[in-house]
Amino acid sequence: MPTSAARPADGPPRRARLADIARQAGVSEATASRVLNDKAGVSADTRQAVLTALDVLGYERPDRLRKRSAGLVGLVVPELDNPIFPAFAQVIESNLVQAGYTSVLCTRPLGGPTEDEYVELLLDRQVSGIVFVSGLNADTTADPNRYRKLLARPLPIVLVNGYVPDVEAPFISCDDRAAGELAVRHLAALGHRRIGLISGPGRYLPVQRKLVGYQAAMRDLFGPEAGDNDLVELSLFGVEGGQAAANRLLDKGVTGIACGSDLMALGAIRAARTRGLSIPADVSVVGYDDSPLIAFTDPPLTTVRQPVREMSAAAVRALVDEIHGDPAPHSEYMFRPELVVRASTGPAPA
Repeated sequence: MPTSAARPADGPPRRARLADIARQAGVSEATASRVLNDKAGVSADTRQAVLTALDVLGYERPDRLRKRSAGLVGLVVPELDNPIFPAFAQVIESNLVQAGYTSVLCTRPLGGPTEDEYVELLLDRQVSGIVFVSGLNADTTADPNRYRKLLARPLPIVLVNGYVPDVEAPFISCDDRAAGELAVRHLAALGHRRIGLISGPGRYLPVQRKLVGYQAAMRDLFGPEAGDNDLVELSLFGVEGGQAAANRLLDKGVTGIACGSDLMALGAIRAARTRGLSIPADVSVVGYDDSPLIAFTDPPLTTVRQPVREMSAAAVRALVDEIHGDPAPHSEYMFRPELVVRASTGPAPA
């Protein structure tokens, strides 16, 4: 029976039970044993299933199999409370499997491991590459040298929704400026003139780009003074942040609100209803992301959809090309968002 060197936090290394590995992989113990002893006569898919079972159960691969860890790819995403991030993770993971890779999912909940700590863990696993989704690559105050050091190893990386100048890697982004413009123009077409924007902290590049799009559309539609920041409220991402920001805008008499995420939009709807206002008769609200299940809220949310499937497929394709030594040009690939009109927006009140 092979042994592993996995070490629980509270004790010495434990032995890998062949029966557990076989059950996790869905194969016989004899087949699992052949893989763990690096014997021939096992298909590539079966071999990968057993190796994945080792990873899932927390066992380190035997030394003789370390060279096969090239099938692992790190996937670093924020917390999973916002449903857009599980959506990205699911589609990226599916595309990686189709390309012959297994993802190692790393989430960053508040107070949990940092992105840099996860990177060290992934390097210990000898991953072939890493996909970062809305990580420190989106934070304009973060040190970009962390990504340059990875590229210098060399380790292929792809960064989603956050562009870092002078980092020679593929970047996959939704056009956040276009998203800001789409929301404003939709509300303006419904007769709204006092249109506010709420989004997350200003240090994040997607927030900055949405603000630019909002300002450009407001100035184009209503004149040069309409694009100032009087009707812009930046807050914490999430329902509570959206509610707090929307309350400040409602005090200023807005009738339309463009939001930096669907969760913030739900917070804005809560703020309006707490005041006895109706959605959309009194206030229209536009979200951003088109998160799973957002079409079934009350009312169903008008939102600007991120093309998650297309962006995820492009991210995996770019990473696999990098791993195979056939990289695409290192630049930012911008994907166009789509306005999805539902019941949370309507004509401006008379």
